[in-house]
Amino acid sequence: MEFSIATLLANFTDDKLVARKLLEKKLGCEDDESIQKLEIALEILEKIGILAKERGKYRRISEDSLIEAKLRCSSKGFCFAIQDVEAAEDIYIRESHLSNAWNGDRVLVRILKEGSRRRSPEGEVKLVLERSNHTLLARIKQIEGGFRAVPLDDRLLFELKLQENKIKLENAIDHLAHVQVLRYPLAQYPPLGKVVQILGSDAEAAADIDLVTCKHDLSRTFPANIEDAAAKLPKRILKADRKNRLDLTEKFTISIGFNADSVIVRENAISLEETEEGNWLLGFHIADVSHYVQPDEALDREALRRGRTVYLGDLVLQMLPDGVAARSSLVTGSDRLAISFLITLDGETGVVLEWEIQPSVINVDKHLNQKQALGVLVNDTKESPEVIEMLQQLQALATVLKEQRLARGSLQLNLPCKQNPFYDEGASGCVTETDSPVSCLLTELVLLTNKLMANHLNALGVPAVWRVQGAPDPEDVQEMLKLAINLGVELALPDDIEIQPLDYQHLTKVFAESASEQVLTYLLQDTLKPPVYTTNQGGHFGLALPDGYVHCTAPLRRYPDLLMQRVFYALIENGRDRRNTRVKERVNLRSSNSHGEINWNVLAPELHQELQIDLARVITQINDREKEVQEAEADLEGLKRAALMKQRIGEVFSGVITGVQSYGFFVEIEVPQPESEEINHVPLRVEGLVHVSSLKDDWYEYRARQQALFGRKNRASYRLGDRVSVQVKSVDYYRQQIDLVTVGSDGSPGDRDEPTGYYVPHNYESDDLDDYENE
Repeated sequence: MEFSIATLLANFTDDKLVARKLLEKKLGCEDDESIQKLEIALEILEKIGILAKERGKYRRISEDSLIEAKLRCSSKGFCFAIQDVEAAEDIYIRESHLSNAWNGDRVLVRILKEGSRRRSPEGEVKLVLERSNHTLLARIKQIEGGFRAVPLDDRLLFELKLQENKIKLENAIDHLAHVQVLRYPLAQYPPLGKVVQILGSDAEAAADIDLVTCKHDLSRTFPANIEDAAAKLPKRILKADRKNRLDLTEKFTISIGFNADSVIVRENAISLEETEEGNWLLGFHIADVSHYVQPDEALDREALRRGRTVYLGDLVLQMLPDGVAARSSLVTGSDRLAISFLITLDGETGVVLEWEIQPSVINVDKHLNQKQALGVLVNDTKESPEVIEMLQQLQALATVLKEQRLARGSLQLNLPCKQNPFYDEGASGCVTETDSPVSCLLTELVLLTNKLMANHLNALGVPAVWRVQGAPDPEDVQEMLKLAINLGVELALPDDIEIQPLDYQHLTKVFAESASEQVLTYLLQDTLKPPVYTTNQGGHFGLALPDGYVHCTAPLRRYPDLLMQRVFYALIENGRDRRNTRVKERVNLRSSNSHGEINWNVLAPELHQELQIDLARVITQINDREKEVQEAEADLEGLKRAALMKQRIGEVFSGVITGVQSYGFFVEIEVPQPESEEINHVPLRVEGLVHVSSLKDDWYEYRARQQALFGRKNRASYRLGDRVSVQVKSVDYYRQQIDLVTVGSDGSPGDRDEPTGYYVPHNYESDDLDDYENE
């Protein structure tokens, strides 16, 4: 088992002593080689003052001047350490203080010079905690005495010496290759690598999926030991497994195509029935994956390493192997272990009255894919009356749940988007409008279930992996409102008020009445903070949930959801259902009716702390992995767009200006395309940059407050929200950069010998933007 210094140090919290045997278990050190590596790591960390050894155990030495951060470098060699703490200053790292760390690495930084009002603090890399680039894309070149790999990412300012293997490198000179790093720089020794695969003569000759999986180091297969571990899982439910579980096998239960990627991965099922009181009893059943994937075992470590399932077009990289899904998925006609949310809702208003969360055994009667479910909802189906009635009732219920969600201030943005395979609030933290009634139905049920789990753990004071989204910064909000005024929307919010979700919901309604709705909505979306996982309870702005929110509905595809199942079992197995043994009456810790009755610590203090530590140990890794996966999925879409636009060079399109900078303006162009070519079944959104140097008719000045470029002589302007006609001048496929030029009044584009405008993806480094301003 390979481990990083970051995962090793994550086991040290609260100044506690940790035994080496415990570290071996947590890190999966099961053979002599990995145990020896752990011993070496502990010895080195002790020598450099990161750990202290006492009575045969180890303790982390805390030092205020040492900060954990992630390294971000530019193509010019400027590097900054980005802290995990929100609003914390970036730390400038000189090249001489990098200690062989690379762009993307997680590092421990020592502050050398405090920052001032105009300058960032400076620091040095004390220790590389975790390497980001285990593999990379590189071009092969020949040198005297061997071959070198030159990384395609120009923020990696080095070359790797290549080790000879079965691949004939003399045939791969100037070709693009997938290179595995065998040794990172060490003293005078350069980094060493080996070619895993020759991808093509250049980026365009390589398959886009290969480029993305290689660039982001995404595994397309599982190691043999992981497949073996999955194959050894029990193939049937034992009698002991049914103990202390509700038998819900007689309930009529359906599943809907929650994920179209696999017929095996079915995590959720639904039941619905009317109670004697005229209310609804909704059952939302989640596959009990935690029964099969035990903590700190091989399958668990692999799931944590991957973080979540990755969706790359038709290629789906599962978090867990098919063997786990085969045992735990809620397939039809088979008894399966589940965690069931049994939710009672008012028959008229749809308000949640009470709920229980129960370990259960269910048997799904019917599975519907998306098309079949849609047929039922639009009355175009031959399904049984029982299925039709249930789905139509669920649709009516989902409509009521949506109204309740919007009434509390939850945001719903009208933007083009790809289908969210998790059917929740998505990466932006707020629900996006969709025309699919099936997606709407599933989204409301998933959001409700996640919310109720959060409410339950919050009420009982149990640690959790919270999904938190902070309120937008007031400065960003005021800036957005100024731009809205430029677009003809007169809005204002007091500078000193705390922004509430209902304020933003009001903005979306006003924007919807504007001709510039699309641009305004993009501006609003840009002010939203990205949601993160944390063990510190907090609110979720986009969903208007001030008391907390969690993810628990996708345990086969998302690691935090698997963790929440373990938290639930820690509650019902170790939770105290009465104040002390002298009290005879017990409360039901599985029911919401217990919330007002408990005035004691449900978990014993030592158990509470142990659970909190176990969750905190993996939070950084989970968040880092989520960002990497989101970047990979965005990369693939960007490559597909670039490939399409490469075929459209010379064509003229109408578009809208979505951003203005000193070096030019961004234009979102409308690209008509056949339905079969749509990316992720949504209209193609393509942005390009018109570089200021291509505007030959005048000298243009940038005015930040107006978000506009103004001509000095002719007073012509290019403003945020303006509609313009542009021609596609050139496309850089690998960088996904699209060069546009404006089309003159005579219908002809301005002349240029060399393209200089670029599409800058939203995840581009800010230092790279400076390159354009300096051109």
